[in-house]
Amino acid sequence: MVSIQPKKVPNMERPKKGFNQYAEQLNGRGAMIGIVGLILVELLTGKGLLTLLGLA
Repeated sequence: MVSIQPKKVPNMERPKKGFNQYAEQLNGRGAMIGIVGLILVELLTGKGLLTLLGLA
């Protein structure tokens, strides 16, 4: 039995809502920027985030 493959891939639009590849990449990038930002604040001030917020 021979299967016939399409010659052209449909041009489908990426989903803009929900769990998709772009949303996961954006979340990961945001997390990396946040962690680097916290490290920089701690290096520059010598205090942790909780101390700066008055919680510790």
